[in-house]
Formats: sequence, structure tokens, C-alpha cells
Amino acid sequence: MPLMLPSTPAASRSITGVAPELLAAVRGESTWFPAVRSAVLVVVDGLGAIPLRAHAGHARTLTAGMGKKDVAAAVFPTTTASALTSLVTGVHPGEHGLVGYEVRDPARDRLVNQLSGWERAHIDPETWQTAPTIFEQATSAGIPSFAVGMPGYVNTGFSVATLRGADFRGGRNAVDRVQVAWELADANPGAIVYCYLPEVDKAGHAHGVDSAEWVAALEDVDAALSRRLPEGVGALITADHGMVDVPAHRQLVLDPDEGWHDGVRLIGGEPRMLHVYLEADASTEAVVERWRRDLTGFAEAASRDEAIAAGLFGPIVTDAAASRIGDLIVIARSNHAIYDGAAADQRSRGMVGQHGALTDEEWRVPLIRHGAFAG
Repeated sequence: MPLMLPSTPAASRSITGVAPELLAAVRGESTWFPAVRSAVLVVVDGLGAIPLRAHAGHARTLTAGMGKKDVAAAVFPTTTASALTSLVTGVHPGEHGLVGYEVRDPARDRLVNQLSGWERAHIDPETWQTAPTIFEQATSAGIPSFAVGMPGYVNTGFSVATLRGADFRGGRNAVDRVQVAWELADANPGAIVYCYLPEVDKAGHAHGVDSAEWVAALEDVDAALSRRLPEGVGALITADHGMVDVPAHRQLVLDPDEGWHDGVRLIGGEPRMLHVYLEADASTEAVVERWRRDLTGFAEAASRDEAIAAGLFGPIVTDAAASRIGDLIVIARSNHAIYDGAAADQRSRGMVGQHGALTDEEWRVPLIRHGAFAG
């Protein structure tokens, strides 16, 4: 079965280029940006380019200088654990190893949540995710680096995997975090500063992209970013992924009584991109063909080998990363979502906004130049 990524013009940029170009910008060597005194990377989690443009009237700061080319391709899967790690390492999930939201730890044969399950699963983030972060690269080059995020994120497993090397600072809301980021960039010439804003993503999951709550979160972020940048400081505003709204009638629940779990050991990933791990004696080819047939029009199904050959997880897939990819992967089409009916926790069925698959709404993210980068 031929699997293909969304069509992307050869000249299009990827979020994997962000980290190396920001490091180059503070050295005056970037091919994307002019030389700057310091650089800030602002990540607005969950803000796709298409929803942003559709709500431009509520985000005048963000869209004022946003042209048609100010977009980038995300990575697959379009989920926070995978894409944020790609943003701060400059490599695809197949190389950094965070290949989904919930993946199998082959050493312990159990699912591990890649955002919040590190401590519970006793996973060492420094050996699970070995690609050097932008902050580690900066330190080795004598460049100061900082990360500004929610105070509760400090020293979590995911933060160690993605922010190691940075001096972490907390901020309670978007206004506080942006102010701290601007001040750090101003006070530390040559610095790289990362500023994480999760408010839009949270509102989208709970209420949907077209909700009043999502618009309010977007307005709050836009207002926070309207603060003038210090002289000579450039900011790049981007996202890890976008999202789509999934109505209840677009949900498919995999009922164990209907044979979906035959030969299946574990189902991970997330509702728009499943990692399906099979029993040792199951026929991968037979299971893939059955799922592919029964999901026609609803989702695409492919084996691990097919997904890797198609380049879904990037041009390089390490042995460690490959061992975490499902024997079968399932990518939802349109605005569908697929749920494991045998799972004890069904709370995710209440999420409206979702991501993980390959629609343009999930795949295209803004790449907006601000301050000295806009000059």
C-alpha cells in the first residue's frame, strides 16, 4: 500500500529547520533570518496555520505580518510529544525516538505516555531521547539558553527530554511568560530563549477550534505577543501542530466483540493516529489487511515497514525508534477518530479538538517573524 506525506513544495520549510536556523541567527549565519542580538522561539501549542488565518480578526498581532509563505510543515505524527521534540532538536521522530503520544516500551512490554508517563514508567529521558537539544547545542557553543514555561513543567520527564541544557523559568500565564522571555533575551545578548504557550491547545481539546473558548485563548495569546520586543531581538512564532474538531458521530469505537482485538496485544498512539502492537504469533500481513479493509474511507492502515519506507517518521529511523512504532499504524482521515473500546479509560472520547494525523489543518503551522526577524 503506497503511503505518502501531504504534498509539500520542495522549497517549503519544516519545523525541523527551526532550531539550527535560530542558532545560526545569533551567530549571523542563518539562511532564514537576519542576524540578531538574541533570538526567541515562541511555540503556541496546537495553533495550525489554517485555523489561525480563519480567525485572523482575533489575532491581529500574529497575522499582521503573516504572508502566504509564512508556514512550515510539521512532523508525523502531528502530536505534541513528537513535534515539540522535533522543534527543539531539529530532527524527525524517527531519529529522536518520540514516535507518538503513547508508545510501547519494548523492554517492559507496556505503553508509556510520552508527555506525562515518564516517572511512572521509570523511563530515563536522557537515554530514551538522545538527540541533542537546541539548548545543549547552544551551551556547547558558549551561547546562553533559557526555557520559559508553566511552573509545573520544571524537571518533568518530558522537560528533561526536550529542554535539557536550558535555564528554566516559570510563568503563570501567557502574558507573564512572554514578558519573561523578552526580558531574558534583552538581558542576555546572544541568547536563545524558548517560550511555550499551551493555552490554545488546551482550549481546542476541551471545546474545539471553532468555540468561543478557543477564540478567547487565541486573543489572550495574541495580546501577550503584542508587547514590543527589545531592540535587536528577533522572535519566531510557530506551533508544533494544528488540530481538527471531531464530532461525536465521527468517532469509531473498536468493540472487542467485533474482532478488532484479534491478534492485538496493545493499542497506543492517540485517536487520530494509533500504534497497534500485535501478539508474537499474529500475522502482521493478515491483521493489516483486515484493518485496512474494515477502515476503508475512515482511516489508512499500514505496517511498520510500510510506514518507515514511506518516510512518515523522517529520513532516518533508528533501531530504538523503530522498536516503539506499532506493528500496524492507523491514520484517521478527514475529521474521524478511533477509540479502543477495551481501554479502561475512555475520557479522551470527550475531547473535541484532536490531532495526530495528516490533514492540512494538523500538518501546516505558522512561521511568523517578529521583532528584528521581521526586518
